[in-house]
Amino acid sequence: MNEKLLQYLWNFKIFKNFDFKDVEGNPLEILDFGTWNFNSGPDFLCGKIKTKDLVLAGNIELHVKSSDYIFHQHSGNPEFENLILHVVFMHDVEVEELNKKNIPTLVLKDYIDENLLWKYEALLKENQFIPCEALISPEKIPFYFAEETLLKKLNEKSVEIEDSLQINKNNYEAVLFQNLSYAFGLKVNAPIFRQLAENIDFSIINKIRQNPLQLEALFFGMCGWLENPEDEQTKLWKREFDFLKSKFTLSDLRSFPKFSRLRPPNFPTIRLSQLASLYHLNQNLFSKLISAKNSKEINAVFKPVKASEYWNTRFNFGKTSSVSGEKFLTEDFKNIILLNAVLPLKYTYHKHFDEGIADEILEFYRTIPAEKNSIVDGWKSFNIKIENALESQAMLYHHKNFCERKNCLNCGIGFQLLKAESDDIK
Repeated sequence: MNEKLLQYLWNFKIFKNFDFKDVEGNPLEILDFGTWNFNSGPDFLCGKIKTKDLVLAGNIELHVKSSDYIFHQHSGNPEFENLILHVVFMHDVEVEELNKKNIPTLVLKDYIDENLLWKYEALLKENQFIPCEALISPEKIPFYFAEETLLKKLNEKSVEIEDSLQINKNNYEAVLFQNLSYAFGLKVNAPIFRQLAENIDFSIINKIRQNPLQLEALFFGMCGWLENPEDEQTKLWKREFDFLKSKFTLSDLRSFPKFSRLRPPNFPTIRLSQLASLYHLNQNLFSKLISAKNSKEINAVFKPVKASEYWNTRFNFGKTSSVSGEKFLTEDFKNIILLNAVLPLKYTYHKHFDEGIADEILEFYRTIPAEKNSIVDGWKSFNIKIENALESQAMLYHHKNFCERKNCLNCGIGFQLLKAESDDIK
């Protein structure tokens, strides 16, 4: 038993019966269980009880043990002045302050079904993909779960984007550049690529975007890769970077992308060359992406993007590869960019003046295939259908924010599972 579970049971009134008696044996009727308080102060506000023929209105505090009232230093705290009831799982000590004020104590241990406690303990077992894997089934997933979960994720992402907009003086183009850089970096280099983008004044990108050679030189130079040129092409990039550094007084900060744990097509050299291509080919990139009405229109923006000719026979500087060919963006990679950079920004841009944007964005997600990774495969192993990116993104977010943290009492699925047990009790 822990305090959070006790609060959960109290809030949803999950008890074997309601013939409550306080520790002195006096009948205790709960007329109003109160409102769950997630801020400081008593756990439940504005409750109402009837005891010894008196009706009392005020706040209710819950603890696992009576002694927790003392341990949590509630004695003398003015926030607990209007307390009418102390609810505990077990009564281990008399609390003098509560006795003096005639505040009754209710012990819940005998009113809670042990099966429910065993079920909750099963949720907290270690070394499981999800805590409820012994209990989960497709019908336990709440209706509209994916839509509600994805919108929650988008709203959280929107807050991050709005913070970034503030830093960038409401320049959506600059924020798009930073978000795209993050997405192009994939998991290994995402934060490094974002740092790279933040170290470049976006106005410089606008001024040189018609020259792909300079764009690549800028990106490669800011990564510290051009200090010792490997061949004629890298010497040319170094010359251009030195020119840009002098002209625009570029920052001396350098980002150092990683190559380890990456397949060659995902090497940072290739991805930064492709990012340079994207900005060279699209003078009004932000407008194109924001005004797109479907994923087909967005994909058309990314379709011609490819690494420069130098990389047709290379993955790293100066080293010729046996694998040759033009390096376009794959469909899977384009979808990653769409999911992680474009759609969250599109949602943020429109949400304050377009009431239908949520439905429009959700429809975008429905048209994109589900991601392929171990987390998605884990959910599928329970016969849960994940047919598009709306569903996969929702389940990925849910796994990270609820399952990994064992936050079962605030989880929509966990709530359904425990509710099923409580319905049996009732």
